[in-house]
Amino acid sequence: MTTQSQRAETFTSLHQKGDPVILFNIWDAGSAGAVRDAGAQAIATGSAPVAMARGYSDGQDFPMEAALDNVRRIVKAVDLPVTLDFESGYAVDPESISDNVVRALDCGVVGFNFEDQIIGGDGLYPIADQTSRVEAVRKACDRAGIPAYINARTDIFLKATADTHDAAMLDDAIARAAAYQSAGASGFFAPGLKDEAMIGQLCEATDLPVNIIALPGTPDTPRLAELGVARVSYGPVPYRQMIAWLTEQARAAINYS
Repeated sequence: MTTQSQRAETFTSLHQKGDPVILFNIWDAGSAGAVRDAGAQAIATGSAPVAMARGYSDGQDFPMEAALDNVRRIVKAVDLPVTLDFESGYAVDPESISDNVVRALDCGVVGFNFEDQIIGGDGLYPIADQTSRVEAVRKACDRAGIPAYINARTDIFLKATADTHDAAMLDDAIARAAAYQSAGASGFFAPGLKDEAMIGQLCEATDLPVNIIALPGTPDTPRLAELGVARVSYGPVPYRQMIAWLTEQARAAINYS
């Protein structure tokens, strides 16, 4: 068995521009084992599938205690790095975020998705506020002695349709990447961004490894690699595909005649 710090270092090393780590997001220990058996190098939860599998909505509707219990079981089930989609940290102020991160680290995780949208409100946290929040995550990791990977997420593109993505949004994203990096972020996550040119410009503009989610309409993984992407995740896609398959199989069984 590897130590938590060793898994954290391994996970960080997997993020290479042009040779992206593939994270096929899971929701429980069983799905984590299946993805491990497929040859995954690391395991990533997705907040949406974790919540939906238990009858909750995404957006911190699933209680934090239950989310931590779930990821603790996942960590125990697989001897691989496990990164937690911690949404907005289940808190607003940096001190509370820091406390929650320490509790998550106690479960054995080695990374976090940490987003800048205001859950339960409108829009995104101002850059200065979110930078302080990212800094709180990093300080908590340092305090725990775990070199965890902080995947700082911006919801700029996810909150707008792809046809409205423009240069101003990209400039905002680049500014946020720089600010979050200064606060201790390890990587930058831009879910919803699909335009090849903008993805390439983002990868060129930041030293941080860039994460793109493989939603419908997104360039395929070989093209994302050519653009400089370092991490490709799948978010709710695997769960939705599984549910569609289950529905189809159940329909065939029920309507056997």
